[in-house]
Amino acid sequence: MVEEKDCVFCKMVKGEIPCEKIYDDENFFGILDMNPKAEGHSLIISKNHYKTILDMPVSLGNELMDAVKKVGLDLIKEKGAGGFNVVVNCGGVSGQLVNHFHVHIIPRRDGDGLKGVG
Repeated sequence: MVEEKDCVFCKMVKGEIPCEKIYDDENFFGILDMNPKAEGHSLIISKNHYKTILDMPVSLGNELMDAVKKVGLDLIKEKGAGGFNVVVNCGGVSGQLVNHFHVHIIPRRDGDGLKGVG
């Protein structure tokens, strides 16, 4: 596993920081966001340390999309979301707070007051 010594997500992968996983496969795991934008706001995190999506191998793309779809469908079926946003921040200027690749899945509900992009 590629890791970075002081990375909070790498420490989660190694079990040094406990976390409740909502998704887990060979290369990715999912957790609830600690500062959610909406109830159920989740993160899909690479188990290997890639600073941004630009560093992640393209070969992991299908597996990543499977994880996003699984967690997104769970939010719709089990948490009553009407849909969800998928957000990837790439670099600090975009809002990336942890320099370890991760995807935000933000559940949406009518009248939630959140805005989408586009």
